[in-house]
Amino acid sequence: MKPSVTLKKISNMLNISISTVSRALKNHPDISEATRNKVQELAGMLDYVPNAHAISLRTNNSKEFGIIVPSISSYFYHSFISSIEEEARRFGYSLVILQSGEDPKIELENVIKCKNARLSGIFISITSETEDISELLKLDQQNIPTIFFDKVPAYEACNKVCTADTGATRLVADLLIKKKKKKILAMFGNQHLSITQVRVQAFKEFMEQHNWGKKFEIVYAHSPAQASEQLHLAFQKKNKPDAVFCMSDEILTGVMKRVQMLKIQVPEELGIIAISDGSVPQLYYPEITYAETSGFKLGKLAFSRMMTCIAGTPFVQSIVDESVLIFGGSI
Repeated sequence: MKPSVTLKKISNMLNISISTVSRALKNHPDISEATRNKVQELAGMLDYVPNAHAISLRTNNSKEFGIIVPSISSYFYHSFISSIEEEARRFGYSLVILQSGEDPKIELENVIKCKNARLSGIFISITSETEDISELLKLDQQNIPTIFFDKVPAYEACNKVCTADTGATRLVADLLIKKKKKKILAMFGNQHLSITQVRVQAFKEFMEQHNWGKKFEIVYAHSPAQASEQLHLAFQKKNKPDAVFCMSDEILTGVMKRVQMLKIQVPEELGIIAISDGSVPQLYYPEITYAETSGFKLGKLAFSRMMTCIAGTPFVQSIVDESVLIFGGSI
């Protein structure tokens, strides 16, 4: 393996100090143009690359952000990561992406990895099983700003950026009532997740407030396959649903697979509405009407908050990205 080129090697070859080499490579005004040119020309010939780890140890800034998510396979997290990467590149940062697999132990291991790597900051969506966030709250005290997003702790004294789960659900429920749907199949995800619990509660409350409490059935699906099966079971009943509400993109994909298998006419036989990041609804014809909870927009808000923290803001903040209805032809 070819040995790496160091500042010391360049300084020895040119018979100048290491500090002079370092400043010359940074175009420091105290270094003469002739010396700068000699140093930079030799560094180029030797393919010198700065030691990022050494720089991070010296400056306590790796110019890297960590993103910790329960699962990278989620459509929402794909959008969020893409948004953060776009902004990070503009500011000269790179990303370290880790997934916890919904395991608090792995989540903590990932947090420790980020801390030991002296990352500039961490974006984290906690697992549904995470209860103790004490180690996460210590990160800010160790000058590693931490932004909780999407799945956030109930603890108030931390920086949080969330989608409007209650607002999005209420938009969906309101449209179902306005469309006079009376046999609604409301399909939610893992009932142990806080995001599911919030959306279920918001849906029930809105429907009951508008005397629509007996016109819907709530079922749960932990995967697209389960969502597909739930719709299949519903259509075997005498009283078939006239509308289905999908609380996520994953559920929507399962529902649409069964819709195609059963050749269900949308919206004539079945109205469909979802809460979505926005990409999946456009894959179908007619396009699916949905309440937008955008991972991409959330990423922009989270990155802006991160840069504010890095700039030294002393206070914490909870930010909510409000939802809007995007109309397709599915209901």
